Amino acid sequence: MAIYPFRLPDIGEGVAEAEIVAWHVNIGDMVEEDQPVADIMTDKATIEMTSPVAGRVIARAGDVGDVIRIGTTLVTFETEGESDTTLEPEIAKGEKPVSANPTPYPSEGRDAEGAKAKILASPAVRARARNLGIDLAQVKPSAEGRIRHADLDAYLSYNGAQGYGPSAARRADETVKIAGLRRRIAENMAASKRHIPHFTYVEEIDVTDLEAMRESLNAKRGDRPKLSLLPFLIVAIAGALPDFPMINARYDDEAGTITRHGALHLGIATQTRAGLMVPVIRNAQDLNIWQLASEIVRLAEAARGGVAKNEELGGSTLTLSSLGSLGGIAATPVINRPEVAILCPNRIVERPVFHGRDVVAAKLMNMSISCDHRVIDGWDAASFVQALKRLLETPALLFV
Repeated sequence: MAIYPFRLPDIGEGVAEAEIVAWHVNIGDMVEEDQPVADIMTDKATIEMTSPVAGRVIARAGDVGDVIRIGTTLVTFETEGESDTTLEPEIAKGEKPVSANPTPYPSEGRDAEGAKAKILASPAVRARARNLGIDLAQVKPSAEGRIRHADLDAYLSYNGAQGYGPSAARRADETVKIAGLRRRIAENMAASKRHIPHFTYVEEIDVTDLEAMRESLNAKRGDRPKLSLLPFLIVAIAGALPDFPMINARYDDEAGTITRHGALHLGIATQTRAGLMVPVIRNAQDLNIWQLASEIVRLAEAARGGVAKNEELGGSTLTLSSLGSLGGIAATPVINRPEVAILCPNRIVERPVFHGRDVVAAKLMNMSISCDHRVIDGWDAASFVQALKRLLETPALLFV
């Protein structure tokens, strides 16, 4: 028999290390060539690693949540063929050897005979199950045998709390390791709050005319995507930024420099099953509302499906965070470091307002902006939002 160490390959993009977010094999498993063995996460994406050979797994690099460097042996295989060494599989510096009798991971189950049965599920489903503390072996798959998000929902509905009050069934306490995207979010948010002195400014905007325009355009859109409020907001942001270059900027703490960007690479905060991701609309200032609507949908679907490319998840110069119908009346969003500002439109509500001596119904929305007070003054933030307010309250100006 021969020993084959499968080392974590160079993923490119200057990545030096990656985190193990899921194992699909255990010690002792027989695997085929190209069979998934693990999911690893870099700063930009989750990547499924597949076996380069057929053989038996005799060692793994570590546990879910461990960070390993490029070139570290991820999995060691025993393969057919002659070996001229009787040494134990190499364990690179920084690796953790794994017990030969590990606790089964959710990627495996047992059939009626007690034999191992492979569970089919996408990396996104596995990540969600892990975050929820669900053993995939206990989840009934869809008709085609693959566990999907809907199957997790069904499992939660059936096994969750039934009813209310003292007699209601309760789920047991559980301790879940912070790993994968959730750990990246935790680290990034902590760094942002630790390094950036935030302040938030909120203004009310009358979007009555804008909503009327949006409804009119949607009624005649044909086969084009339905317009949400976001494309109009992006056009307004792009229109206002030339007078406020300090908003569309990135601050390098170590170098002590600010780069004010001419192009708007807008991050769209997107909630996924695994956590918050920020896909980026490149050169948003060059796109019209229909192109923006299409790009928003495309990027959101890619992020939620776990197929967003590396270049679509980095390099933003400003972030827009919207909670849609959950938008509340105000927000204090955390800046996506090293950017210096983040915008958050809140929920649209209809209220009576005075127009002269008349009382009319108006659709009102609060706009929140959080800024880095090291590089943006309160006057600048307020003036920028007032410029957005003028554009959004007179929507014809968006197309002039």
